[in-house]
Amino acid sequence: MKITIDVLVRKPVEEIWEYFTEPVHIRNWNFASDDWHCPFAESELKVGGKFRYTMASKDGKHSFDFSGKFIDIGWWKFIKYELDDGRLVEIKFDECHEGTIIKEIFDAETIYPIDLQKAGWQAILNNFKIYAESR
Repeated sequence: MKITIDVLVRKPVEEIWEYFTEPVHIRNWNFASDDWHCPFAESELKVGGKFRYTMASKDGKHSFDFSGKFIDIGWWKFIKYELDDGRLVEIKFDECHEGTIIKEIFDAETIYPIDLQKAGWQAILNNFKIYAESR
């Protein structure tokens, strides 16, 4: 099953692309709630390149790596990647007169309910919006 989320970021795509893809920026927004953070991020943004982001609770009790490889990139248009567990993710960047709409379409996993997965991914995307618009 595919899950879709989106957000409008009131910035041009050329600007938010950097915030979305550069590890120095990813560490500032890639978490779903204020009691979590992203202490580590590395990314080689090219077809076949790998990425790994560590998401961790600030109290140090929980952490996990979110990792995979890029399978297709259309600069300022889309990013497609495969997670290490085989699930596929596509991120689309569509400019409009208000800014840029980011749409993420991803394969659901089988452990957590769909609504919980959608809410978590949406919270991270909302964090990105806050970060990008504050720059």
